[in-house]
Amino acid sequence: MAGAVYLVGAGPGDPGLITVRGLELLRMADTVVYDALANRDLLDECREDAELIDAGKRGGDHTMRQEEINRLLVELAVGGRMVVRLKGGDPFMFGRGAEEAAELRGAGVEVHVVPGISSSISVPELAGIPVTHRDCASMVTFLTGHERGDRREDRVDWRALAEGHGTLVILMGMGNAGSIASDLTAGGMPGDTPAAVITRGSTPEQTADVTTLSGLEGIIREKGLTAPGIIVIGSVARIRDRLGDLR
Repeated sequence: MAGAVYLVGAGPGDPGLITVRGLELLRMADTVVYDALANRDLLDECREDAELIDAGKRGGDHTMRQEEINRLLVELAVGGRMVVRLKGGDPFMFGRGAEEAAELRGAGVEVHVVPGISSSISVPELAGIPVTHRDCASMVTFLTGHERGDRREDRVDWRALAEGHGTLVILMGMGNAGSIASDLTAGGMPGDTPAAVITRGSTPEQTADVTTLSGLEGIIREKGLTAPGIIVIGSVARIRDRLGDLR
């Protein structure tokens, strides 16, 4: 009998922020294939006889290549396993979940998605930064700061973003903060635009620093901030001064 694959969002980091459905499936799974950003404490919820496979990817460090992960998921399901593919945040928010779902569909494998609480919204709000606010931000744009290495040109229209009046939320951009700030400045965004850097969001190790666009690279370097982190650019970053941590 063929198995099935469930693409489950683990949430932003705090294991208590996985969904009820996600936790149910985690406790039922024959095999769990988990990512680097999924909290390892969640694996304690698995059956004692469950097979646990680390498929973590962070930056340039790959435990398994994406093609290998796709192939593994197909093989496990065809072999009759009930598989949870545990992914940090939400599976489809810069998580390559759609690629995995397409591969599974193409192989005739039953696949389901269980949305997760995306770090792109939850991490800023836990740091006291709403990504939208009636007084200063009626729109928000989500960006990846880590484009595919085989792209020959940047697909981001930095000038359009710089001239906008909403919030920019950048995931996986810690290592490229300097070039991101330079591109936005070159596009016309003022250097004194408020910005914030949040690392280890939703966990006891969470840090949040408010600065400006021009000070973004400097504060990351001076404080030794490292991934995983989220960058927020826009007036909403200053709301943290009033709200403080809300975790």
